[in-house]
Amino acid sequence: MIAGAPISWGVCEVPGWGHQLPVARVLGEMRQLGLTATEFGPDGYLPADPAERSGVLAANGLAAAGGFVPVVLHDKDRDPVPDVDRALDGFGPPDGAVHLGGEPAAVLVLAAATGTDGYETRPELDEKAWATLLANLTRATTRAAERGFTATLHPHVGTMVERRDEVLRVLDGTDVRLCLDTGHLLIGGTDPAALAREAAGRVGHVHLKDVRQEVAAKVADGAISYTDGVRAGLYQPLGRGDVDVAAVVSALRRARYQGWYVLEQDTILAGEPDDEGPVHQVRESLDYLRGLL
Repeated sequence: MIAGAPISWGVCEVPGWGHQLPVARVLGEMRQLGLTATEFGPDGYLPADPAERSGVLAANGLAAAGGFVPVVLHDKDRDPVPDVDRALDGFGPPDGAVHLGGEPAAVLVLAAATGTDGYETRPELDEKAWATLLANLTRATTRAAERGFTATLHPHVGTMVERRDEVLRVLDGTDVRLCLDTGHLLIGGTDPAALAREAAGRVGHVHLKDVRQEVAAKVADGAISYTDGVRAGLYQPLGRGDVDVAAVVSALRRARYQGWYVLEQDTILAGEPDDEGPVHQVRESLDYLRGLL
C-alpha cells in the first residue's frame, strides 16, 4: 500500500520553508498518479474537522495514511497527551470514512520535538530528561491505542531522537513501534536497511526517501543547515541516491510488513512552478517502488 505526502510537493510545517501549493493541486496530482492515500500534511493544511477532512480526501479518492505530529516529550512540565488527543480528533474514527476498504487506518506519526520551530538545533538531554521522554512516549502511544490508532516514533533530524544510539534507546526503553524513515535515519547515522532487518517487527509505518550521502554528511556535521541541505538536493527520487531502498523493502517484505509505504522526498519551492513541478519526482519514485513491490 503506497501513499503520498504533501511534503513531496513542498508543503511543510516549518515557518518560511517555501511556497506552499494549494490542497486541490496536491491531492489532485496524487490522484492522477494513482496513489490511493496521503498523510495529512502540516497542522492546518487540511480542515481540522474530521468530517470536512474526510470529505476533501474522499473527493480525491484518497484514504488517510496518517499524520506527522511533533510533540515535546522530554519536558516534565509538559503533558503530551492533550497534544495527541487534539491531533487524533482530526483523524476521525479509526474505522471511519477517512480510509477505504482493505487498507490500514491512519497512523499517528510522532516526532520528539525540541519545542522550537525548525530542525536546525536541539538540546542535549540528561538522564532525567531521557526518562521523561521515554515515559511520555509510552503515555502517548497508550493514549493513541485507547482511541484505536497505532502510534509510531519518527526519528528525525533536529529532534530529540535523531542519532543511532537514540533510536536504539527508544527501541530498548519502550514498546513503541517505529516509523522507519530511510532518509532521516541515514542522516542520523543509522543504516536503514540494517535496521529494517534487525527490527522489522517494530516497524509500524515507513517513509521512503532516497538521499545524496555527500549532502547528508554536510548536514550531519553541521557544515550546512538541514533546510539548506534540502535546497541543495539532499533528497532524490527513489533509486537515484545512496539509500539501499531495495534492501529496505526486501527486509520488510520478508517480515510480512503490512503497513503503508509513504513516498516522501522533502522539497522546497521558491514559487509557483513554471513546469509540472514536484509531481515528476513523485512519479519517478512511485514507478521505482512499484517495481520493487
